[in-house]
Amino acid sequence: MSEDPQSDKHSSQQQAAVATNGQSNQLVDGVSEGQDGGYKLRFCTVCASNNNRSMEAHLRLSTAEAHYPVISFGTGSLVRLPGPSIDRPNIYNFDNTSYDAMYKQLEGKDPRLYKANGILPMLERNRRIKWGPERWQDWKVGVPRVGKRAVVPGHEGTESGLVDIVFTCEERCWDAVVDDLLSRGSPLNRPVHVFNVDIKDNHEEALVGGRAILELANTLNTAAKEERDAWMQGSGSSADGWDQAHPHAREGFDARVPDILGEWQERWPHLPALWTLAWF
Repeated sequence: MSEDPQSDKHSSQQQAAVATNGQSNQLVDGVSEGQDGGYKLRFCTVCASNNNRSMEAHLRLSTAEAHYPVISFGTGSLVRLPGPSIDRPNIYNFDNTSYDAMYKQLEGKDPRLYKANGILPMLERNRRIKWGPERWQDWKVGVPRVGKRAVVPGHEGTESGLVDIVFTCEERCWDAVVDDLLSRGSPLNRPVHVFNVDIKDNHEEALVGGRAILELANTLNTAAKEERDAWMQGSGSSADGWDQAHPHAREGFDARVPDILGEWQERWPHLPALWTLAWF
């Protein structure tokens, strides 16, 4: 599969530049709908430090034509960014240090180094998207996202603190997310599909991975809209059952996910994928 990282990099920079433009989603009974009234799945992207891969995917999803609702997290114990040597990383706490503060600190330390290794451009992109890195394990699912978490591209539709799909970018992150969901004990009894798209942790691969995740998201969203419409027609009622994620209401969509992933994997064979159905 041939990709053009330079073209992707230019596209990513353009997307970040417009990431804070007008809102395109609205809430109808707590459900995300676009200006055309089309239903949208709500997404979450996850990597280790909520800096590179998850943020590129966050940008892609939130600035796509559909302007998907999206939030993002990291699963590590600390935020780790490359330093002057492999044994001297820059370390920060989640939910404590903003991307802007990281940018200014590293720019003050060695602007040539951190520009050359891509860290400053990455943080420049990130600070246009949201305040700072968040940790998955500290996420209070179902609690409204307010304050600094509310001024994020893709926020519209995620105000309730719920998502339908989680994309992780590394198998150990997928393991951490699934283990955490199991340990929470499913208090909301709400299904969530958890995918892993294995992306190498460098800037070029993050660009390619972001494109691949967006393609999978588009296909999943198309299927979800079709199954939601079918549920409404078959039940002869509103979409409440679907929108509240009652398991029997989403059986049709759940059954289609393995085939959707299989077809996607054929188009992206160099990005090994995993999937499971879990519960909030």
